[in-house]
Amino acid sequence: MTTSTTTGPARGPFDVWAPEPARVRLLVAGETVEMARDDDGWWTPSEPVPDPEQGDVDYGYLLDDVETPRPDPRSRRQPDGVHGLSRTHRADAFAWTDQGWTGRQLAGSVVYELHVGTFTPEGTLDAALGRLDHLLSIGVDLVEVMPVNAFNGTHNWGYDGVAWFAVDESYGGPEAYQRFVDGCHAAGLGVIQDVVYNHLGPSGNYLPEFGPYLKQGRNTWGDLVNLDGGQSAEVRRLILDNVRMWLHDHHVDGLRLDAVHALHDESATHLLEEMAVEVAALSAHLRRPLTLIAESDLNETRLVTPREGGGYGLDAQWSDDFHHAVHVALTRETDGYYADFEPLTALAKVCERGFFHDGTYSSFRERDHGAPVDVEHMPGWRLVVCSQNHDQIGNRAVGDRITEELDDDQLGCAALLTLAGPFTPMLFQGEEWAASTPFQFFTSHPEPELGEATAKGRITEFERMGWDPAVVPDPQDPETFTRSKLDWSERDGERGRRLLGVYRRLAELRRTEPDLTDPHLGGVRCRVDETARTFVMWRGGLAVVVNLGDAEAELPLVEAGGGLEPLFETGPGVAVDGGAVRLAPHVGAIVRANGRRLLD
Repeated sequence: MTTSTTTGPARGPFDVWAPEPARVRLLVAGETVEMARDDDGWWTPSEPVPDPEQGDVDYGYLLDDVETPRPDPRSRRQPDGVHGLSRTHRADAFAWTDQGWTGRQLAGSVVYELHVGTFTPEGTLDAALGRLDHLLSIGVDLVEVMPVNAFNGTHNWGYDGVAWFAVDESYGGPEAYQRFVDGCHAAGLGVIQDVVYNHLGPSGNYLPEFGPYLKQGRNTWGDLVNLDGGQSAEVRRLILDNVRMWLHDHHVDGLRLDAVHALHDESATHLLEEMAVEVAALSAHLRRPLTLIAESDLNETRLVTPREGGGYGLDAQWSDDFHHAVHVALTRETDGYYADFEPLTALAKVCERGFFHDGTYSSFRERDHGAPVDVEHMPGWRLVVCSQNHDQIGNRAVGDRITEELDDDQLGCAALLTLAGPFTPMLFQGEEWAASTPFQFFTSHPEPELGEATAKGRITEFERMGWDPAVVPDPQDPETFTRSKLDWSERDGERGRRLLGVYRRLAELRRTEPDLTDPHLGGVRCRVDETARTFVMWRGGLAVVVNLGDAEAELPLVEAGGGLEPLFETGPGVAVDGGAVRLAPHVGAIVRANGRRLLD
């Protein structure tokens, strides 16, 4: 079903761009209708067809002599899966109640990443609505939802989606999605939707039969999307209209753009910049902030530099370096890409400079990587960081969380470093109560050959890294999906209650202590002791102190005559003595300095 566009002529509800076939017929409401083509490759029904305004109808397209109908590239609903007929859906028919919603800016906010299928036992958007009070209790401002667009099978991470405009039926379809967003807004929460424009899934992708949506070349996940080749203008328009659908029709507050480094675009204006321009215009029209967050592996800030400064004008990007530095500091794991982050100075550099690899040599990549951050001018909130996320957990061989390796005090320190640091913190579902459930890589490809190839590829990948293949879960095993569902009863256990107390107190401090949300990255100063394994991070007049070692440590923080006021501790074993603080092993704290700070 054609969406409204910001440029070009208005299109009818069944018009379709299909320059590839020589003949296109519309199958609608059980009838077959011939279509006529214009000079731009758009096809229009040649005779009257049902009006979707009078009720939803099922439809598809017969391309050339193929008698199996194909779904609409812009389908708003796939009730029978990605291989079935499309169904019209009137997004404007929903009775929104969020007319007073003014949005949530990213600066100062806390993001919470969730996967709809595993967040609750039911695995639906309506069920997720019942957990919003919990998110509010830990200070969440924005809910980031992993991809929900239609995919083949019954469960999936979402990155194998093929129908970009359709919400998967297993989650409740588009009406449930609108109820979810409306309910989040009523609770005071914004919604960030994770979207994938760098590739399409392996099953149900009929776009190449319609036109040149793909081009020669591959990225990690599949064929390249045609962003800069012949007839790419309509491909770009499809993506830009999809962006508008989420933000306008579904009232979403922002998008997380998956792996933008895999978008191959040599156009004069990169797709991401064009996207930023259109989203900025829509934001001005709606009079509420709309946020674009990029996942990028490049460690350079052109993505988030404003357009007037020569950048693309996106709002923020993920920073994996923070995760790696925190992970290594707490777990001492130094395999693979963790190797360069072994010294505590790596954590200090990330907190002060934004990136660890900012033009330095990466042993994992075997080359120099990244570029420096202008810490005096770029606010820290433009970098979204975490101690756990779907990638860093799910792409481990067994999908294990750091909960498996760390004690309660260390988990509290992970929360402290993430929520009291200079960046935008993002939490991953269940970390706030030390969830023991893994988040494993799961698929449900109905095609046996595709399922087998996925499982074998997964095993081969980790076998090459030294893992016993017997411990790698089969992505196709339904139990792999079931194991990954959160166990909400853990929240009420002794460990869950204790860690929740840490998150809730940190949320309160973020609301009451301006230093903890100060965007000035250049004002952050850190101090480490590699031998004692202690870490100090100054945020204005507050010191975030962590003892990562196995012995008690004393840290002088202010000069003689000064004092310290304790504001927070992750657990017992924190004592203030004049201008110094003593910390038990694996304990962290926030203290206020009453006197001249010691920075060296």
